[in-house]
Amino acid sequence: MRYRTLGGLRVSAIGLGAMPLSVEGRPDERRALATVHAALDAGVTLVDTADSYHLPGAGPGHNELLVARALASYGGDTSGVLVATKGGRGRPADGSWTVTGTPGHLKAAAEASLKRLGVEAIGLYHLHKPDPSVPFEESVGALRELLDEGKIRLAGISNTDVGQIRAAREILGDRLVSVQNQYSPAVRAGEAELRLCAELGLAFLPWSPLGGISRSSLDGPSGITGARGAFHEVAAERGVSPQRICLAWLLAKSPVVIPIPGASRPATARDSAGAADLVLETAELGRLDEAAGV
Repeated sequence: MRYRTLGGLRVSAIGLGAMPLSVEGRPDERRALATVHAALDAGVTLVDTADSYHLPGAGPGHNELLVARALASYGGDTSGVLVATKGGRGRPADGSWTVTGTPGHLKAAAEASLKRLGVEAIGLYHLHKPDPSVPFEESVGALRELLDEGKIRLAGISNTDVGQIRAAREILGDRLVSVQNQYSPAVRAGEAELRLCAELGLAFLPWSPLGGISRSSLDGPSGITGARGAFHEVAAERGVSPQRICLAWLLAKSPVVIPIPGASRPATARDSAGAADLVLETAELGRLDEAAGV
């Protein structure tokens, strides 16, 4: 496992997105715990969760509780594992995703996450998404208060643009350590945010980092050799999965990139972690960039 820096901490270059373990289509608890344990066995030290990762209409915190149980039942040392959680979103019974970024809600959500995770302070806490009905500065101000109170150690923001990143930096200073935005071969709208994170020394955590490389996304007249088919071609040449190639491609984008691919099976978690040790050649990166439209 290679490592990268997040807020002065040394974390694995590949994290684990725990969301699939708690939403629709989730595995049973035995397999869910085994998936987290497999990631830890593979050297993963960054686990991403959120209070809103649960079935529609259910109470918040299923995924946080699951992560806490996985760490508690793991046979090895977990002292170096950073759990990153998020607050500010909800999942009502209709399956939609709500956004609530009022300071009162965020502070109460963080308190509840703290209890579910069973820790003295949350290692990394993200504002899950800006609330258009609440001034962004007020939402980030709640993170500052949580930092000042010692309830969270590090702060991050998610689903934000360049202006919001700069605004959060003004409010939080060096205690803002990460930005979690969608970024993948299929979705590269976050290029400007990635560049700014590299400039400011903030970790950039791509969510849904494998978007656009599934076989279903490559359907067309040319099939797997069409758009983004290069990820499958390079994978075949290397004898590894396209997912591993994709994650290695993301790691090559910048030293601040730390992908957080989801997993619902131990084999998937192990495969993703293996991307940290895969270094792509310049020619391979060129082919993948072209396929992704870079």
